[in-house]
Amino acid sequence: MSRKPWDLRFLAEPEEVAALRRVLRVHLGLWGLDELIDAAQLCVSELVSNVIIHVGPGTPTTLAVSMKGTDLRIEVHDPDTRTLPTLLHEGVDCETGRGMELITGMADRWGVQLLADRKVTWCELTTAPAARNGHVAVPGVTRAEALLDLYAVVKSAGESKPSRLSTALAEEAVIDVITDFLHWLRAHGCDEEEILDRAQQRFDSQSAMIVVS
Repeated sequence: MSRKPWDLRFLAEPEEVAALRRVLRVHLGLWGLDELIDAAQLCVSELVSNVIIHVGPGTPTTLAVSMKGTDLRIEVHDPDTRTLPTLLHEGVDCETGRGMELITGMADRWGVQLLADRKVTWCELTTAPAARNGHVAVPGVTRAEALLDLYAVVKSAGESKPSRLSTALAEEAVIDVITDFLHWLRAHGCDEEEILDRAQQRFDSQSAMIVVS
């Protein structure tokens, strides 16, 4: 799968952090970067929390994720160019001020870029060339696991108040998955148009049964 850069605008609120972590997990799973998920989620949590604490709740913010060579780059954009994140070395017992210290421990590098209209706080995580067992991860297995995560996201959204954030990213993930399957069908000499028609017929049939019941 092509690791295309993506970005997402949101309002920096505490309840958005969990949704951001879920959609990041889905995308990194689809990109085959399972080994970076935990560290990347922590970095996003801390970067967004810094905006909430030091700039203010409700701040228009953007999360941007991309690949820079073999490194995963995570950026959080906010409009406040006066408040800069600082590495405080607060110590293990301190409950505040440790955000950038945690990022320093998890990421390979981080920094701040000041632009005319916004501040960009970024960090980079180096991708592993192989899995821990020494073998290159199998994309199909990784994507299957990512699909399970995606189903969990959609299910949780249906059981509670839908998150506009997670729904938008889930839709993009579904499009990526369908595109992958179309590439697989063509690579194996299958008629993708016929398969899509059969899938649509099955969907229509199942939808009709749900309506009747």
